[in-house]
Amino acid sequence: MKDNRQLFEEAPVPKAVAVMAVPTMISMLVVVIYNMADTFFIGQTGDPMKVAAVSLATPVFMVFMALGNLFGIGGSSAISRALGEKKAERARNISSFCCYGSLGLGIFMALLFLAGMDGILKMIGASENTVGYARDYLTYIAFGGPFIMFGTAFGNILRGEGASKESMIGNMIGTVTNIVLDPVMILGLNWGVVGAAVATVIGNMAASGFYLIYFLRKKSSLSIRLKDFRAGERIAASVLSIGIPASLNNILMSCANIVLNLVLGRYGDTPVAAMGVAMKSNMLVVLLQIGLCTGIQPLIGYNYGARNKKRLLQVFRFTGMCAVAVGTVLTVIMVLARQAVIQAFINDSEVIAYGIRMVIALQMSGPVLGILFLCINTIQGMGKALPSLVLTVCRQGLIFIPFIFILNSLFGLEGAIYAQPAADFVSIILSLFICLGIFRKIEQRSSGAAEGSSV
Repeated sequence: MKDNRQLFEEAPVPKAVAVMAVPTMISMLVVVIYNMADTFFIGQTGDPMKVAAVSLATPVFMVFMALGNLFGIGGSSAISRALGEKKAERARNISSFCCYGSLGLGIFMALLFLAGMDGILKMIGASENTVGYARDYLTYIAFGGPFIMFGTAFGNILRGEGASKESMIGNMIGTVTNIVLDPVMILGLNWGVVGAAVATVIGNMAASGFYLIYFLRKKSSLSIRLKDFRAGERIAASVLSIGIPASLNNILMSCANIVLNLVLGRYGDTPVAAMGVAMKSNMLVVLLQIGLCTGIQPLIGYNYGARNKKRLLQVFRFTGMCAVAVGTVLTVIMVLARQAVIQAFINDSEVIAYGIRMVIALQMSGPVLGILFLCINTIQGMGKALPSLVLTVCRQGLIFIPFIFILNSLFGLEGAIYAQPAADFVSIILSLFICLGIFRKIEQRSSGAAEGSSV
């Protein structure tokens, strides 16, 4: 069984951050490769409409992952805090709740998506050129919903007990399976977008299988046994209070992408395809920074639960410096390689021209974007539900979506393209303001407690 108290409590902060964050970053890198491979092989069909259809459908697919994060991020935060408070049985109850909760909600959402497919396709703005491809893709994704949600949830749950390496392995098994199957199914069997969807589902089934075997072999201090399932004693509340804001962030991101695609669609299907390619390229910058900051969340949660304020702040500061360094290097690489990256996906001159402009726009916030993810994961790790909800709603809801319409009305297509980096900068400032405010309150409580004990 995993016992990472020495890592959480005593290891030098750079080592603890590296042990927790590097496997998560590697997992995210594999996800980046998968997303690029998926779009790359669809692009090799030579049909921009297939690329556009998958770009339209991806935000809907992300809803399944978002709901998996409801149990994954919420459960990981609750588990790490419980372990920090030396409540091992409660941690087992939480993990079992997350297991059956993610599977149950996955089945429900699969049925809901299949029943409401026509409405979903209309909502995402599928045109007569893309609607058939989008329907094919989403139908198969819906069937895989329970596996997508379980795999997403337990990739995070394992990190909650410090099993970052095992989480990485499960993620890599699923993603490598997907990447290997993509060319076979998309090009070899000539299944097109259906092949991409089937490969994605099989990949998530493989990851879920690994996590299931991990628990059945009793390598974890957590549990997926039905007898350990508990929803009461504030177990469901502790998971959902953090999981809902985290999930809402992903859902709002999907909604914002749908809105962006609808606005871009006014300029034709080509800008939609180009933005899909540009955003897939930008994942290298975004997901590696998310991986770094997600990886340290259990360290934050454990030390917050153990009331070790000094170590919590050390982890925050060191990770912040790493995030800026990583973000700057990745941004420079992406800007220099922008044309080669876009051309690698699809050989269409109009898509390439739009895509290069969009990549440059998306990189504007790249060097400092990690600060936003660090603040969000720190707040989630400490179990601060309301501030987490505020940041979530503001970034993708109250900031990004209005910016799309405002900037588009003022500057046309160029304004819509620059809405994301503009929203990012506002969100970074807001996240720092909220996070530093929480730290000040912790400091004031610690000072007050020290004064009280000396009287």
